[in-house]
Amino acid sequence: MQCVRACRALSPLFRGGHLSAWTHTHSYTAAAAAAARLDLSGIYPPIATPFTAKEDVDHQKLEENLQKYAKIPFKGLVVQGSNGEYPYLTEEERVEVVRTVRRSLPADKLLMAGSGCESTRATVQLTEKMAAAGADAVLVVTPCFYKGKMDSRALIQHFTKVADSSPVPVVLYSVPANTGLELPLDAVMQLSQHPNILGLKDSGGDITRIGLIVHKTKTQDFQVLAGSAGFLMAAYCVGAVGGVCALANVLGREVCELERLCVSGRWEEARVLQQRLIEPNAAVTRKLGVPALKQAMEWFGFHGGACRSPHQPLTEAEIQLLRRDFSSNGWL
Repeated sequence: MQCVRACRALSPLFRGGHLSAWTHTHSYTAAAAAAARLDLSGIYPPIATPFTAKEDVDHQKLEENLQKYAKIPFKGLVVQGSNGEYPYLTEEERVEVVRTVRRSLPADKLLMAGSGCESTRATVQLTEKMAAAGADAVLVVTPCFYKGKMDSRALIQHFTKVADSSPVPVVLYSVPANTGLELPLDAVMQLSQHPNILGLKDSGGDITRIGLIVHKTKTQDFQVLAGSAGFLMAAYCVGAVGGVCALANVLGREVCELERLCVSGRWEEARVLQQRLIEPNAAVTRKLGVPALKQAMEWFGFHGGACRSPHQPLTEAEIQLLRRDFSSNGWL
């Protein structure tokens, strides 16, 4: 594993690092991460988890999706994020899905695995398993069951312990729509100094917050990813380096094209494309959720299928609403 990671340090996935003033004692792997920082810039679909009729993970359909995604210019894939229904999978299933993806994923594509759990201890243990399964980095969501006690002090301690012990770099994950908890700005600023914390996926949609995080962490080589295609262009405008976008599971080439237009400064073309993505994106995220994402995947030639219980299939009215949000913007 260490040999593989040493070789990857020479690839375009990595960028020049910086030395942090962080005062904790770090493992050798954490120190190595400071010297060779993964370059997160680009687009990542947070891939869905296909299930069989009996709600078992369907690894064959997953591999077929991966073959199709390999033809799209993604920077990599996020595996076992929110759209992968990770709260409904066992730990063993989560790790096995990462193994399946690692076997199929081209070597030049980055694999970011969701390893967040409610306790620090469980997160540390699952992070180690995800690294052993082939993850290049881990995406760690904020613990939220006791959200009233998850203040900056608790969250800084949690993420620091995870990053101190993680064999791979850590990306913070703030998704208040699901957790009811936004990772506080002061916590982000302090954690950005940790040499094994690469950046943040921010799904809150507050562009002023994203811009402020980029501004306040600019000396730390801290990389911010937009958590939705709905505000991808705006996030690029204030300094984000990429996006983890549910809609990329369906309109992957189009989301990558939006990234290309933003990076090349073709803002008028980017604006037109961004506007056409807003309604479809909202439909498969905050309006109708993962069941809608999986339905749309079926329309566009991917394996979506049913969700795992207690998720329910879309009603006929919801399917028509979903279809309208895609067709009215020229996608169907």
